[in-house]
Amino acid sequence: MGERTVLLVEPFFTGSHQAWAEGWRQASRHDVHVLAGSGMGWRRSMRAGSMVLADRAAEWVATHGSPDLVVGTNMLDLASFLGVSRRLLGPVAAVQFMHENQLSYPRQVGEPLDSGLAWMQWRSLVVADEIWCNSEYHRRSLLDGLTMLDDGAETVVDADAIESKAWVGHLGIDVDACRRAVPASGPRRPLVVSNQRWHHDKDLGSVLRAIRTALEQGFDCEVALLGDPAGGEADALAPLIDELGDAVVARGHLPRQEYLDVLRRADVVVSAARNENFGLAVVEAMAAGAWPVVPAALAYPELIPSEFHGACLYEPGGLGARLREVLGRIAAGEASPVGLAESMVRFDWAVVARALDERVDRLLRRRAAV
Repeated sequence: MGERTVLLVEPFFTGSHQAWAEGWRQASRHDVHVLAGSGMGWRRSMRAGSMVLADRAAEWVATHGSPDLVVGTNMLDLASFLGVSRRLLGPVAAVQFMHENQLSYPRQVGEPLDSGLAWMQWRSLVVADEIWCNSEYHRRSLLDGLTMLDDGAETVVDADAIESKAWVGHLGIDVDACRRAVPASGPRRPLVVSNQRWHHDKDLGSVLRAIRTALEQGFDCEVALLGDPAGGEADALAPLIDELGDAVVARGHLPRQEYLDVLRRADVVVSAARNENFGLAVVEAMAAGAWPVVPAALAYPELIPSEFHGACLYEPGGLGARLREVLGRIAAGEASPVGLAESMVRFDWAVVARALDERVDRLLRRRAAV
């Protein structure tokens, strides 16, 4: 099948959402156009983004004609967007790409389910021709989360129908941009990186406490805390970061090139996340040669080949011990497990875009045959 036109609609054009949209657009053999939101917060993006972007879609269609496929991320109220835009778009195929979902996303203590957003998410899943999840772990947790919408009085959620449309399409990275010129070797003072956003579901506090304990027990290291603190727990985390003193060599959000420069020097990447549907930042760090210290849960066992699980994953309560073990091995001259960095090539955009493009072809062939 030849090149097709894809309209990728993303109300929340930032972070991993932006990286995925731009990465696929640049690497795809299809003609992918990104219709991006203007920086609204994520709740406002979900509630209002479909109306704002439907107007912009009308302008786009007037210039380019109707696309072959609409791909909206989980931040788009796809049902509303299609309802407003159908007259212009015609019987176009539609996909919802799931970075996160409102059904299984962990809430803070005392935070109730936002049922309006949860039902909005369900309606989008119903109208989509296909649902693309960024990992198998996410696909399973999304399907499990559908049970939250069944109150027992009247079953309206057809989980089997949604499961039949769900497919796994990973995120992509630029492996060459991450790869360091010379692999780390020999005894050295390890550089520990945490490169996730400073929100409750990433639990940076547990990472900081594990690093502090390691320092107190004589495991010397440098620390780079590279996540975006905006909208997170920066105020609560600041005292914990200050306790690490001069060990902290980088802190907060960095421009992309500076971020990559630090990542290429990293010896360890550490996570205590309670929610991780893919883990783009950790994959980039592993591609750069960092040794991961991450939970034996969530999407991590899927990202890391099984032969490396014993060296990289830790069970609940095991973060501190595993981090100290890895720091000791690196200080003695070891590097990240041989072959781990090279295995990340399966997430390079050249590989991932090919899989997404082939899925587009398959969907459109099936639609044409009906």
